[in-house]
Amino acid sequence: MSRIELKHIDKFYGENHVLRDLNLVIEDGDFMTLLGPSGCGKTTTLRVVSGLEKPQNGVMTIDGQEMINADMAYYAEPSKRGLNLVFQSYALWPHMTVRENITFGLKIQKLPKAEIEKRLMDSLRMMRIEEYIDRYPNELSGGQQQRVAIARAVASNPKLLLLDEPLSNLDARLRIDMRSELQRLHRELGTTIIYVTHDQVEALTMSTKIALFKAGELSQVATPMELYMNPIDLQAADFIGNPRINFLEGAATYENGKLRVKCELSEYEFDKADMTDEPIPDGEFPVVVAIRPEQVHISTEKVEGGLPVSVYANQPAGSETLVSLQAGKSDFLAKEIGLSHYDVNQTVYVTIAPEKINIYDAKSTRLIKRAR
Repeated sequence: MSRIELKHIDKFYGENHVLRDLNLVIEDGDFMTLLGPSGCGKTTTLRVVSGLEKPQNGVMTIDGQEMINADMAYYAEPSKRGLNLVFQSYALWPHMTVRENITFGLKIQKLPKAEIEKRLMDSLRMMRIEEYIDRYPNELSGGQQQRVAIARAVASNPKLLLLDEPLSNLDARLRIDMRSELQRLHRELGTTIIYVTHDQVEALTMSTKIALFKAGELSQVATPMELYMNPIDLQAADFIGNPRINFLEGAATYENGKLRVKCELSEYEFDKADMTDEPIPDGEFPVVVAIRPEQVHISTEKVEGGLPVSVYANQPAGSETLVSLQAGKSDFLAKEIGLSHYDVNQTVYVTIAPEKINIYDAKSTRLIKRAR
């Protein structure tokens, strides 16, 4: 079991308030990714969980046992928390072989030789690096060194595994391979994993939950699909997705359980069932209509409900084509799978499924209509 709960955590570096009243629950067996831009507090959160940083305020428990209490009278050392860390730098001993790097900590624990050997071989097999057992770190590639670092962490059977941007030093192909390995590792071990990254692709592809950070505060905690489909505010929507989401200015009214929205693309009507719990202003109010590029469907022929727009630019990128479009004064992007070609200034017709649209209150920036 490894359930982590952070309550009202504050962390300062001098006058810099890095974590602001942080409240986060990580359930047993979660693959929780802490996601956000540089300086948002995600790595500091990981270091607080690990015991490498001491907050000024707050409570932290692991499986109901206090690691940090409210008056800071008790603060459990990292060795008392039943966890292991894998850093961005591999932190392997250069003068030790793979075998020696992995077994060093196990020998410190004075485990029986047979148990050490079993854990060594199990972790090597799990990370598929058995053939490198007698090599030194400088004889391994970056991806192989990262696998050794993870194997070393896994060998101690931690109930909690913390990973701080472990793939950022790898090339694109190796990152894809390692994402697959980490997913498989999580399924096989069932260990609670906390993973720090600024890469949304890593977060969306591997996690069971994502905690999105913004300037030391939690913006949203959700499953990858929920976070992608329904970012909680405009900043979250702008951060999640590649290519970025389209924002169009609009105006809305809410009457008799219906939200009516006008923008340069079209007019829409949404039922109360699609609305969030955010308060709705009286009368007409400004909104932002948010549409993912892959939800914009293009036809060269007139189609029912199709809006005529002009092609501004056509950007083929091998497996996909990005098409910049103009409707009145609004620019927006469409994404098509495969290679497509449209002429500049060509008139095409776009359709968008209304249920896939997000609507945000322009003043509060909060989500008021969800996509489904």
